[in-house]
Amino acid sequence: MNVRRLHILCEGQTEENLATETLRPYFTSHDTYVTVSVLTTRRTVAGPDSKGGVGRWNALDRDVRLLLRDTSIQVLTTLVDYYGAPSDAPGMKNRPQGTPYDRVAHVESAIAEAVGDPRFLPYLILHETEAWVLACAETLGELVEEPRLADSLRAIVESAGGPELVNDGPNTAPSKRIEGLYPTYRKTRDGPDTVCLAGVEEIRRQCPHADAWFRAVEERLGTRQPG
Repeated sequence: MNVRRLHILCEGQTEENLATETLRPYFTSHDTYVTVSVLTTRRTVAGPDSKGGVGRWNALDRDVRLLLRDTSIQVLTTLVDYYGAPSDAPGMKNRPQGTPYDRVAHVESAIAEAVGDPRFLPYLILHETEAWVLACAETLGELVEEPRLADSLRAIVESAGGPELVNDGPNTAPSKRIEGLYPTYRKTRDGPDTVCLAGVEEIRRQCPHADAWFRAVEERLGTRQPG
């Protein structure tokens, strides 16, 4: 039996925790296994590599190409925030007018074309990882024992038209909304824990761009069920 391998390249610790705790179990099956790594953004002469954040396009491009040298990887994907993505990444400077879905899809397509390997499936979280947390507002409220927090977050999502449409301003991005209402929010722990407890299906139900990515990964792995 041929074993499929999915590798998820993560922007930082938050995404790594999310991938390890939620995405790896979700995608793993009897003939598929999942590996996870964090983007290397700064190499030092002494000591280990520094991790976390994207910085410039060449950092992401370098790590993607190094991973693609591993022929055991059937699908390589990314878990990187669209908000704060490298301004010099392919497609960023000529994003079309239209919806956020149109714009992020344009950048992902340009990145895929620039790398030029059919095994590579770039994914940018619209607009950042906390969009997934907003989709699980009730679970977050239960986790931190603040039920009113869930009500406030649901109102934000409803006003925007969906978790992925909560915008990417420096003071209004999903993480800033959550921190504004709950200042002790722990980005690397509370967020991944919330998504893990709520489950992938809640994300897929509320986040069309994320759902399209899940479908694409499953199709490339050959694990998508009909219907």
